[in-house]
Amino acid sequence: MSAWPGKYVIGLTGNIATGKSVVRRMLEHLGAYGIDADALAHRAIAKGAPGYQPVLDLFGKWLLNEDQQIDRSKLARVVFADDDALNLLENIVHPLVRQAVDVLIRRSRYKVVVIEAIKLIEGSLNNKCDTLWVTYAPPEVQLVRLMGKRGMSEAVARQRISSQPLQELKIGMANVVIRNDKSFEETWNQVLAAWRHIFPVSEVESGLSVETKAGKFNLLRARPGDAAEIARFVSRITSSKRKLSAEDIMAAFGEKAYLLLKVDGNLLAVAGWQVENLVARIDEIYLDPSLPMDKTLPALMEHIEKGSQELQCEAALLFLPPELAIRDTLWSNLGYQESSIHNLKVRAWQEAAIESLPAGSIMRFKRLRADLVLKPV
Repeated sequence: MSAWPGKYVIGLTGNIATGKSVVRRMLEHLGAYGIDADALAHRAIAKGAPGYQPVLDLFGKWLLNEDQQIDRSKLARVVFADDDALNLLENIVHPLVRQAVDVLIRRSRYKVVVIEAIKLIEGSLNNKCDTLWVTYAPPEVQLVRLMGKRGMSEAVARQRISSQPLQELKIGMANVVIRNDKSFEETWNQVLAAWRHIFPVSEVESGLSVETKAGKFNLLRARPGDAAEIARFVSRITSSKRKLSAEDIMAAFGEKAYLLLKVDGNLLAVAGWQVENLVARIDEIYLDPSLPMDKTLPALMEHIEKGSQELQCEAALLFLPPELAIRDTLWSNLGYQESSIHNLKVRAWQEAAIESLPAGSIMRFKRLRADLVLKPV
């Protein structure tokens, strides 16, 4: 039994570049509340957060960049080359992460929680979970991912891989092992099978979809099984600009959720959004020209915001193409103000914007809650 009464907690771990985040998002599609403990660790040492000054006191102000933030790449070069330095850093960060995780779980209305952490076992969070899931990928796959997706040199990537415990050690402790080295669909099938082993099918199905009504519109949370329908719709709406396949959408489900708007069973709007590090990011909105925009967009945004607030998001970032961004009054009435990355006051919000801002898009921002999870103490 987990340390949180009334919650079933899945501990999710695995070595670097084995697909932990993809599996966490899959579990979120199935109705779990996801917590990225590694992202919380980054937030714990941001300027103004409780771990900021202790890290500077320990390692020195040379870690600071021009914005007076701790440069995590400099810090990584130190701690990944020195086990003692890594232990000292973890002694600062891990208690703060455990505190933040506890706050998030106790606030959450969700009955199933998944905690993703690369040091889940070493940091003792595993002892508070009901079950341990481990992701696995062969070292050659890890290397390709680190070099391709994270831009590491081969030497740095190999150092990161070799600095971690053997994957077999974690696998030996696991209740569930997810092999994540092939297609999204194959990984999804493994996750779904493991979930259904724990929960009845009826619970799975109720967790997959959320349906509300806004006037004559039906709003539904998409499932991976809707991938082909979404691909056909987006391809039609964008004409020749985006020809998508079901496989493209299936892969996108590893990063985001889709909200579908239907009228009489016909798909007429799609919004793609994700929640990472307590920040909601809406980077895709596709509308059928027949829909009244002044009614459709408020319905979509209200549903996304409600879901984001249930996930305890602090802020929402909206990335709009020019043809939607020109509806300035509509967006302002919904509380979204045009903003630059520099004007976002929280480091995690700035990083989310830098990571997600599509080329040619205009960003708008809305604060969803006043308090921060990792605030100064």
